[in-house]
Amino acid sequence: MALESPNHTQTVAGWAAYDSSGKITPYVFKRRENGVNDVTIEVMYCGICHTDLHYVKNDWGITMYPVVPGHEITGVITKVGNNVKNFKVGDRVGVGCLTASCLECEFCKNSQENYCDQIQFTYNGIFWDGSITYGGYSKMLVADHRYVVHVPDNLPMDAAAPLLCAGVTVFSPMKDSQLLESPGKKVGIVGLGGLGHVAVKMAKAFGHHVTVISTSPSKEKEAKQRLGADSFIVSTNAEQMQSGKRTLDVILDTVSAKHSLGQILELLKVNGTLVVVGAPDRPMELPSFPLIFGKRAVKGSMTGGMKETQEMMDVCGKHNITCDIELIKPDQINEALDRLARNDVRYRFVIDIAGRSKL
Repeated sequence: MALESPNHTQTVAGWAAYDSSGKITPYVFKRRENGVNDVTIEVMYCGICHTDLHYVKNDWGITMYPVVPGHEITGVITKVGNNVKNFKVGDRVGVGCLTASCLECEFCKNSQENYCDQIQFTYNGIFWDGSITYGGYSKMLVADHRYVVHVPDNLPMDAAAPLLCAGVTVFSPMKDSQLLESPGKKVGIVGLGGLGHVAVKMAKAFGHHVTVISTSPSKEKEAKQRLGADSFIVSTNAEQMQSGKRTLDVILDTVSAKHSLGQILELLKVNGTLVVVGAPDRPMELPSFPLIFGKRAVKGSMTGGMKETQEMMDVCGKHNITCDIELIKPDQINEALDRLARNDVRYRFVIDIAGRSKL
């Protein structure tokens, strides 16, 4: 059952799942008062992430019902706390996956809050005051300013919302692989979904040769003509996979379904790196020979710290990178979740929370 602290006095309208059926219905609840380190945000838009689907259905067995999903949030600040200096009323801002961390460990002090052992998430987490966190499927949000970022003025708030999760999830490993400052690499993107399509846009903006690896031959035209990919490999086509061997420097694997990494690893050059950012719910196959005979590395990466998230937003503003979205109304959330489960979206659903003109 939801836990609220005594200072949770603000009544908020939102949308929640009450049980593992995953059905979303209207939900009225309380949020805390704006504290000295907080900003209050009128939520304009909220993206629907595949993680939301897992939580509303309790796929991971950790959901605290009722759960208000949403961690791809854009909105406008309506109130700031006395200690807040870097935001003001009227600012366009975003809130991603993080809502709190210890602030004292090596990761927090090194702007890698997302790897803090005590990290708490924007929804289904436990905030510092002991309350359960509620996400962006709601009209208003109170957030500690240290976990809020500015949204560049040139980016539309609806198409920018998924950048707060999908965007930083692919940006972080690209930066870690020195792809921001070293153009001319051969970069592979496995999967052309919510994460993959943003990864293609970013890799092209950073000056790389981009190859999309997909099980769907029908996506080749869109990958090349619409998103700017240079090459396309159908992963179920043995001839194409063979011709692509040892051609790529870095591969980002964005697929959330169980799959083998063996053939994908073979596409890497010697000393190449495969970064897993998708989250299959079952173990992936990792054969040893492609690792050993190619001196290849496999690593994982999750979202990003707050400094990196702001950098990602600024880079997207500079290159005018946004997500391809389908805008929906709150009463279409259940339909959108059903379609998301069938991968029937190009490429991200975004809820028009405020129901106002685009900002």
